[in-house]
Amino acid sequence: MTDVLNGSCACGQIQFTCRATPKGAAVCHCSQCRKMSGHAWASAHVPRTSFEMTGPVKWLRLSEQAERGICPDCGSFLFWVGVGHPDFISFALGSVDGPTGVALGRNIFVSEKADYYPLNDGLIQER
Repeated sequence: MTDVLNGSCACGQIQFTCRATPKGAAVCHCSQCRKMSGHAWASAHVPRTSFEMTGPVKWLRLSEQAERGICPDCGSFLFWVGVGHPDFISFALGSVDGPTGVALGRNIFVSEKADYYPLNDGLIQER
């Protein structure tokens, strides 16, 4: 991984900087991530203390498990914070400006995967 990762929403109004090695890189196939992103959502997490964001992030709580951070203007789905786990933040790998240096390790919520694509990437598949 590079020493620092920078990222942004599609319109550039929200920007973030990550100063830690991302962990737990996964593709989420749950129905909420699919509806928010238009497909499966790839993310990794870091300690909140190593993550800075600027801009008008709108936080949505659509389930008992998490809050999701989006840009109120362009609609980019950028962040995910697990309820009860405020010390970590997950960020969309697709929102990173440039290479991430991250490799996906697993697929999660595969029981909710859409029917229009195969899942044969060889990664661990959870539920």
